[in-house]
Amino acid sequence: MSRIAACFATLKSNNRKALIPYIMAGDPNPSVTVPLLHEIVKAGADLIELGLPFSDPMADGPVIALAAERALAGGTSTFHAIDMVAEFRKNDSTTPIVLMGYLNPIEIIGYETFAARAAAAGVDGLLMVDLPPEEAGELDEVLAKHSIDPIFLLAPTTTDARIEHVVKAARGYVYYVSLKGVTGSSALDTVEVAARINAIKQKTDLPIGVGFGIHDRQTAQAVGAAADGVIVGTALVRSFAEHDVAEAQSKIVAKIHELRQALDDLQ
Repeated sequence: MSRIAACFATLKSNNRKALIPYIMAGDPNPSVTVPLLHEIVKAGADLIELGLPFSDPMADGPVIALAAERALAGGTSTFHAIDMVAEFRKNDSTTPIVLMGYLNPIEIIGYETFAARAAAAGVDGLLMVDLPPEEAGELDEVLAKHSIDPIFLLAPTTTDARIEHVVKAARGYVYYVSLKGVTGSSALDTVEVAARINAIKQKTDLPIGVGFGIHDRQTAQAVGAAADGVIVGTALVRSFAEHDVAEAQSKIVAKIHELRQALDDLQ
């Protein structure tokens, strides 16, 4: 059983929801990331999405786009992000890590080189925002060879027929984008999200993680009541734009504690 599958199975057996924070690798500088990953696990994160910095993050709002700029300015590359996972694995062999980013850097590196190095580092999943299942065949074969789960996106506008196609291609979990727009948007209709999650669950046994628009106790609980996991990025990443490193880390850890308690209160 993969780390992702084991994580969700354990949570389900304990009637708990997954808290899945997103952190940009190398933001605001490379020395921060690995210690922060350990801190957010201690605070209650179950699975981590680690952003790969990219110069043209088309699905990301200004907060995460600026985080990518800071990471790139600090010298963080895709390989550096993978090395951070390897460093993290020295002290944590159980928390799943999914790399999240865009296809261009991986195309340049080469699928086999990327996947082999990611697997050796302890990466569990890969979510490429700009890679739909229809175009993922070659990469998917390489990922399967190295036991890395491809994570795919569903949106409010995804048709029923396409949902069936996407969930058949996915492994690990499915990422449901809760609203139209980019990361950091706030117009979250939690009633509509719950209805969509229930519809998706009729078509797959994979866990459903929901991201975009979740930023506090109320939104986490409203989404967590229907989803298997809540994904939080902008509400965490924003701290590095607004505070010095030490204070930002403290605020991120506090937010994880808040969201963990909110989800646990659903029991």
